[in-house]
Amino acid sequence: MDFKNAKELLRLCEEQNLPISEIMRQREIQVGERDAAETDKKMARVLEIMKEAACSPIQHPIRSMGGLIGGESKKLSEHFASGGGLCGELLEKAMIYAMATLETNASMGLIVASPTAGSAGIVPGLLLAFQKVYEISDEAIRQALFNAGAVGYLAMRNATVAGAVGGCQAEVGIASAMAASAAVELMDGTPKQCLDAASTVLMNMLGLVCDPVGGLVEYPCQNRNAAGVANALIATEMTLAGVPQLIPFDEMLEAMYKVGKRLPAELRETALGGCAATPSACEACHLCH
Repeated sequence: MDFKNAKELLRLCEEQNLPISEIMRQREIQVGERDAAETDKKMARVLEIMKEAACSPIQHPIRSMGGLIGGESKKLSEHFASGGGLCGELLEKAMIYAMATLETNASMGLIVASPTAGSAGIVPGLLLAFQKVYEISDEAIRQALFNAGAVGYLAMRNATVAGAVGGCQAEVGIASAMAASAAVELMDGTPKQCLDAASTVLMNMLGLVCDPVGGLVEYPCQNRNAAGVANALIATEMTLAGVPQLIPFDEMLEAMYKVGKRLPAELRETALGGCAATPSACEACHLCH
């Protein structure tokens, strides 16, 4: 069940007549040398942590260690509850959960890096929103997480998920690709549609820089997690509607990697450019003087 790229993954799905999630689950069992029960138990723990990280700050906001964020998810939740929401229930909830997870991370809470701490809100944000709106079981969400894991694995094997290497397109971009692929499978899409959605996400986020204010994983990271779930949902919708994707995931991943390596150092997590270098950002973090 091992695979090195998306082309091999799709071939396995076709040969075994299995979705991406189950191919990845079987790979984890075989390569990790664990039995099915232990593998499923570990994924259940992942989902448990994700739920806590995505929900706790909505009720009990905590200020981040750097003081740049805290309470944003509760504000969004209250805005939506008051009838002021503009994006619809699915996207509203996804944004709330995504931003809450970043609050948990920035206050030294327990999160699942999916694939990184700075992009940790996107996969749980979108999947937990789908669960809430469509009343999807924990079992189905756990299975979808294996799908997301397959996309993250391909990115780590063949490119990067590090902002210091590839910019925010490699962190938020890959996280959004993971979320989109998993969401397509949740909505009964084919393996090819899953990876088409992931490719669309990377296309739409190509060139996104990594410019954390004060070098902290707080701002604009939290806002970009909200934008990431929106991007993932857009790609999911387009793919399920039958909008074609010209560029396969393997090629788009390679393109993202090449673009990332060409970004100047100031735009790859050094906090020396972009948002981090603005006067207001320097004043807010007190680290640039």
